[in-house]
Amino acid sequence: PYNGKGILLTGAHALETLAKVNHVVFDKTGTLTYGKPVLQRTVAFSNVDEQRCLLLAASLEQASEHPLAQSFLSRVAGTDLLAVPRRAQNLPGKGVSGAITGVRYTLGNAALAGFEPVALPDDLPEGATLVWLCDERHTMAVFVLSDGLRPQARELVVQLKAAGVQVTILSGDAADAVAHVAAEAGIESWQAALRPEDKLKALRELQQRGDVVAMVGDGVNDAPVLAGADVSIAMGGGTQVARASSDIVLLTENLLDIQRALQTGHASISVMRQNFAWAIVYNLLALPFAAVGMIPPWLASIGMSTSSLVVVLNALRLR
Repeated sequence: PYNGKGILLTGAHALETLAKVNHVVFDKTGTLTYGKPVLQRTVAFSNVDEQRCLLLAASLEQASEHPLAQSFLSRVAGTDLLAVPRRAQNLPGKGVSGAITGVRYTLGNAALAGFEPVALPDDLPEGATLVWLCDERHTMAVFVLSDGLRPQARELVVQLKAAGVQVTILSGDAADAVAHVAAEAGIESWQAALRPEDKLKALRELQQRGDVVAMVGDGVNDAPVLAGADVSIAMGGGTQVARASSDIVLLTENLLDIQRALQTGHASISVMRQNFAWAIVYNLLALPFAAVGMIPPWLASIGMSTSSLVVVLNALRLR
């Protein structure tokens, strides 16, 4: 059901579990940030010029669903792209690889590059995401991208902490980029350079210590951890896999809807308890009188209808 506030519930247990959540875990890219990184700079390390490196990167990204893909594809005209890579592979938490004109390339994080670190310029933007392009022999280029923090992120974190909810970031991005976003959002607990299985392991550790965890994500890499969370929330603009793995979808992508969802969960449980209490009290008082004939049938019918109306009107307060 859609609650009219930008929240689509797809899991039957979602409302009940939301009322118990005491820890919210966020992915970074596309969740706390817009997920639309802007390519700021290309640094080439080989005899291949920056434009050729960008063309190779964009051509590789034709096989990717990651938010970073559009950052490259938008910089190259579709007619200029090379053929879709052969034997293309999406490597969750790392990047993408494929063969172009007989040469195998990789595009992704430093773990995927696999070569000795290359000296980087000193004037890179703080918190930038670095994406490495490599062939089979060496590092060819690094692409410097930046992604803005969603405007509601910091306010949401303040609200969650005020409600006694812990907040953590689990991200596959490099430590510098995650640390920068965490500082901007006011989040002290974060982990970086995590593969999908690492995120799931970290989530299980939180659950094992007794936390009821809500996971918020948007991408293919988040699907396993979304499925493993006590309750999962996907961004409306995320991938189909992420939305299918989640219990709640944020249709407006307004992060403050997460706090509203938690409040709705608490309110729903409270209203259900009130309705149960009313039904028990009413029946305990009315049934004995009806059984001994002290209440005529017509009055008992009115009383039952009134009791049902009270329950419905009380539930309508959740709207």
